[in-house]
Amino acid sequence: MHIVLIEPEIPGNTGNISRMCAVTGTELHLVEPLGFSTDDAHLKRAGLDYWRILKVHYHKNFQEVIDMYPENHFHYFTSKAPRSYTEATYGHDDFLVFGKETAGIPDSILKEHWEECVRIPMLDIPEARCLNLSSSAAIGTYEALRQQDFAGLESVGRGIGVNHVITPGGLGYGNK
Repeated sequence: MHIVLIEPEIPGNTGNISRMCAVTGTELHLVEPLGFSTDDAHLKRAGLDYWRILKVHYHKNFQEVIDMYPENHFHYFTSKAPRSYTEATYGHDDFLVFGKETAGIPDSILKEHWEECVRIPMLDIPEARCLNLSSSAAIGTYEALRQQDFAGLESVGRGIGVNHVITPGGLGYGNK
């Protein structure tokens, strides 16, 4: 899968999203201009040392992403959409697209791809524009992964210590 961030502004959000992408095998696409340097300390701190295992792509504009992946399906996450993100069907190579923190996805892109727009349900409160970008990306990504039965991801934890293992019946004792 792929996550596209159009002109992200806050390094901590992109750092959190990069960490999630790294641990889920999701590729990250950053569309310029970025509101920070990828050397930013906040970005690195939020992403920890996951940058070395992250597959990240940089694009000059969003049209470049569309042109590079003409056969892929795109889902546009926006608070303006009429249908829930859970109503969409997500495929293995789909793109989840998110806009910048202060403005979302540009209206011109939304209008062109309105049928592929989805929203995360929330209260209709004028003071609350939308969810945090990294929270939204996590919600969308994990719904897409759930629909694919979390293919390729570990479904069982590592246990809580050398002498503890998780078994189908619960916590067991023994060697891992």
